[in-house]
Formats: sequence, structure tokens, C-alpha cells
Amino acid sequence: MTSIGGASGMVDWNLAVATATRLVRPGPEVSRDEARAIVAELRRHAKASEEHVRGFTRMATEEVHDTPVLVVDRPGWVRANVAGFRELLKPLLDKMEERRGSGPGGAVLGAVGGKVTGVELGMLLSFLSSRVLGQYETFAPATRDLPAAPNGGGRLLLVAPNIVHVERELDVSPHDFRLWVCLHEETHRTQFTAVPWLRDHLEGEIQSFLAETDVDPMTFLERIREAAQSLAGARPEGEQGEGDDGGRSLVELVQSPAQREILARLTAVMSLLEGHADFVMDGVGPAVVPSVGEIREKFKERRQKGASRLDLALRKLLGLDAKLRQYRDGERFVRTVVNEVGMDGFNRVWTSPNTLPTKAEIAKPADWVARVHRKSEGAP
Repeated sequence: MTSIGGASGMVDWNLAVATATRLVRPGPEVSRDEARAIVAELRRHAKASEEHVRGFTRMATEEVHDTPVLVVDRPGWVRANVAGFRELLKPLLDKMEERRGSGPGGAVLGAVGGKVTGVELGMLLSFLSSRVLGQYETFAPATRDLPAAPNGGGRLLLVAPNIVHVERELDVSPHDFRLWVCLHEETHRTQFTAVPWLRDHLEGEIQSFLAETDVDPMTFLERIREAAQSLAGARPEGEQGEGDDGGRSLVELVQSPAQREILARLTAVMSLLEGHADFVMDGVGPAVVPSVGEIREKFKERRQKGASRLDLALRKLLGLDAKLRQYRDGERFVRTVVNEVGMDGFNRVWTSPNTLPTKAEIAKPADWVARVHRKSEGAP
């Protein structure tokens, strides 16, 4: 991949991909014929999920057919996400590059900083690449290897080795589990293709958050290094107390008051999107996934239990524990609103950025119903 402008100085993206690819754990053992069959089945399930999700959510979209479904391995997921990160972080890294050049030690940072950060970012991505089942990636620019919808939309990624790993770990029906995962990810694709303003709104919020970031280059490198050291087990267990920085996420460490406001809005949107996908996959499930009850119970237990102490510590540092709360809180919000005002009433959430729930409304769905429905119905 080619570096983009000044951002290449702060992060060596090519090295990040190479490092992650080298360190990524091998997936479950499958024969060549099994691999072909798995890919084919995931593609069939993704196609079938379109109709299931649109019928259940009543979200009409014609562009979904132009949005590619990519069944990828772990290195493929890494490459797609590096392309997305590189695009999103370019304004921030360009700003940091300017500060680095005018500050003390700029030449030293220029020589080694990008490579150090590239290696350590690669370590983090190798860790994450074995845990993601699927993703709707929307920010990376379209390339031959990473196609996207003609209007600048994204692509649906299904990480085949991880899906197979989890279905075996949970000891559930492969056919049912693969369809269940596709229902979740197809819901994300439907959200972005049926709500044209959603991608630009999210990108605008993220760029506003990054524009408020006032962190010097050395601090940025230290935060990446801190996460990578946790992954590598460089810190002895118990070295950090709950009250120091080691217990906080990377995002929390760089927040200004303005960023906290933006992050609250982003958290609410992500809770909505993740909770909606969970609600849909379980709502559609009983009709098309016979063992959905067993899958949900086992998958929920797996989410809550996590893995080793190291895994839990890294999840905290990266803010992944917050993502788990987003699934739970967002699903409860969607379920409560749909029970109160029906699916069409809930779908008013997609009208404009002003009808998105606030972080407080995610916790109190009745407040969102009162605000959006009372206003739209002309009540004082």
C-alpha cells in the first residue's frame, strides 16, 4: 500500500500491515475444499440476509446490491482497517507531523517514530484480527483489492477464520451460526445504505473529535506503545492500580471537554447501531435460524466471560469493554422503543442527526420517544 502525504511520517502503515500479517495467529485448520465451501456459504447467507433484514426492519434501500461483500482472512481484515484508519487519521497525523518538525527531537522522531508506531500498531491489529467476526467498513477509499459502492460507500467484511473458530468453540450448528452472524453484519450494511447521511455524519463527528486533539507526537507514540506492551505482557500483572492511567482507554487519555461531548454523541450512535444489529439478528433468528436460542445464550456467555486477564486488560485499554456495553445498552434501547411505538415509530431515529438518541436517551428510551414523537406529532 502507498503512504499518503505527511501521515506517513508518524505511522509507517506498510510496516503496520507487514507486522500484523507476520504476527497474526493462524486460523482453524480446514482443507482447501472446506475453505471454498465456507466462503460460498457465507456469500449465500449474506445474500439471503438482505431480504430478511429489510423485511424485518422495513428499511428500504436500493444501493445494497452495489455494496460488495468480501469474505476475508485475518490479514485481509488488517489491510482493510489500515486503509480506513489511514484515511480517518490523516488530518490528525498531518497536524502532529507539523508539530514534530518544529519541536525538539523532531529529527529523531522522524527517523524512528513512524517505524516504532507501525510495528506496535501492527501488534494491536494482529490481536484484534482474530476477534472480529464481521464488519461494515465504510471509510477506506475504493481500490482494486478493496472495492466499494460506486457512490463512495463501504464494503461488508466477513472474517471467515474467526467465524469458523467461534462456531467450533461454542459447539453450535455451523450453518445456523454463519447465517446469524450475517444477519448482524447485513443490518449494519442496511443502516448505511438506507440512511444516506449516516456515513458523512459519523465521519464528521470523528474528524471533529480528532481536530480537538492536542497531543504531542511523543505522547501519541507512548499511548500506542502502552497498548502494545500490554499485549506483549511487558507489564507484570498487578503493577498498575485501578486509579492510574493503565486502567483507562486510549481514547479517554486524550480527551478535552469538547472531545467528551463529541465522544458522548459517538457513543450513543454506536450503541444504537450495534444494539439495532443485535435486535435484528435475534428478531429474524427464530424464523430462519432454528438454534438461535442456543447460539445467543452461548455467545452472550462468551462475551461476558472474555479470556485471560491480559485479554481483559487490553480490552479495557483499547476501549473494547465500552463496545460490549454498547451492544447491551443499545439493544435494550431498540427493544424498548419498538415495544412502545412499533418498528415504524422506531425508524424515525433515521430521519436526521437530530433524531438520533443522545447518550442519556440510550439509558432512558422513554425520553427519546417523548422528544421525537411529541415533536413530530405537534405536541407542545
